[in-house]
Amino acid sequence: MRLGVISDSHGELDNLRQAASMLINEWKVDKIVHLGDECEDTVVFQEYPPQEIIQVHGVYCSHYQDPSIINRPLINIEGHRCLFTHTDKPHRNDLPEDPDPQELARQKKVDIIFYGHSHIPEIRQQDGIIWLNPGHLKNEDKKGFAPSFAVAELLERKATLKLIKLHTGEILEQITSPV
Repeated sequence: MRLGVISDSHGELDNLRQAASMLINEWKVDKIVHLGDECEDTVVFQEYPPQEIIQVHGVYCSHYQDPSIINRPLINIEGHRCLFTHTDKPHRNDLPEDPDPQELARQKKVDIIFYGHSHIPEIRQQDGIIWLNPGHLKNEDKKGFAPSFAVAELLERKATLKLIKLHTGEILEQITSPV
């Protein structure tokens, strides 16, 4: 299973279209994940062939306070327990039933945590857990990082995750790990 992972599009629809096009046409992803902030931007995905979308709402999105919506889905993909969340730690806007990503990691109840919010692209492995932040899609960001996204190839007993610079396609970072 190959996932395209996007976060923090913040209304930059041209960049979101470019990322979606690259993910679908070049990376041949099976699913696209949008990790929040400006959840309404996902309307762009309707312009492409049907793709399964995993959508997470940002902590300031009005949908985040709707108890009928799962803010932090935990999904098993090819044997990997994947948490999809906007933040990598609890947030003051969390609902009482929202799991704490840090606690799930401490208890070894997840293998990979996909998160956004910080706009800082990174892949790190900590205590056997992989943490991936695909960065953001803004043209200008005060933290100084260029727009980026990620691709995660999840196979039984193996995960390969890549951070990719949006405008050049350059692979910024990559990790392959048995999980």
